[in-house]
Amino acid sequence: MVAKTFAFDDTLIVNRLGYGTMQLPGPGVWGPSQDPKNAVSVMDAVLNSDVNFIDTADAYGPLFANDYVKQALVNYQGAHKLIATKVGFTRQGPDKWTPLGNPNYLRQQVELNLFTLGLDSLDLIQLHRIDSDYPLSEQVGVLADMQREGKVKHIGLSQVSVAELEAAQKITPIASVQNRYNLIDRQDEDVLKYAEAHHMAFIPWYPLATGQLATENGPLTGIAKKHRATPAQIALAWLLHHSDVILPIPGTANLNHFFSNTAAASIELSDAEMAELTNIKTVE
Repeated sequence: MVAKTFAFDDTLIVNRLGYGTMQLPGPGVWGPSQDPKNAVSVMDAVLNSDVNFIDTADAYGPLFANDYVKQALVNYQGAHKLIATKVGFTRQGPDKWTPLGNPNYLRQQVELNLFTLGLDSLDLIQLHRIDSDYPLSEQVGVLADMQREGKVKHIGLSQVSVAELEAAQKITPIASVQNRYNLIDRQDEDVLKYAEAHHMAFIPWYPLATGQLATENGPLTGIAKKHRATPAQIALAWLLHHSDVILPIPGTANLNHFFSNTAAASIELSDAEMAELTNIKTVE
């Protein structure tokens, strides 16, 4: 039986298929959306759906993705949605990302996320990347300080190894890990196993890398036809079936794609289908 929800704590329980805002800003995750009204409309749809886990970052735009979330939240009157965001990157232009782990900068970013999202506290703050120029204790430590101040509820890390997770756990409890992981790239399987053993949310970024698997004769296409689904939906369903701690966050600026992605949560894969997909040759 596939778990439908994941509990960060007794009060923060989310449906496991979430939404990521990275595709809302302009090309290269830089500047405003080419259609800002559509970006807000997509966020309205997300907030009024069963999706209650939303992943964003002040680096997306920068700030534009957060602004679209804030605009949609203004008119939202429903149940609480868990908003996760990230700190630790600076931006110099389209597709340019530079880590900065100065604890004073990370503190400023937390405040900036609170302001641009219009929130009093952050459900989950994740360190976008560990910066080797600063001690890990300082980078995670400042987030723990802000947790004690009531501005952050849970702390996570992104694109880290098991050793880095273990080191961070000695500083403060880590609630999530956000690493690249999908059907064809499972190089961080050991990180996933660590997350399972410690009840950490494992949030795979780039969850829809399907490539040649979705060609006419590819394995995804055949299984998708059986379920009257798309290859992307099957890729998401595989993630949901593969581990109960996986929280995929497919992102899109297209309403039809959003509703298509969310439908993946209702797909039940058989043991044989899971075995076929799991045995696919992955990236070395």
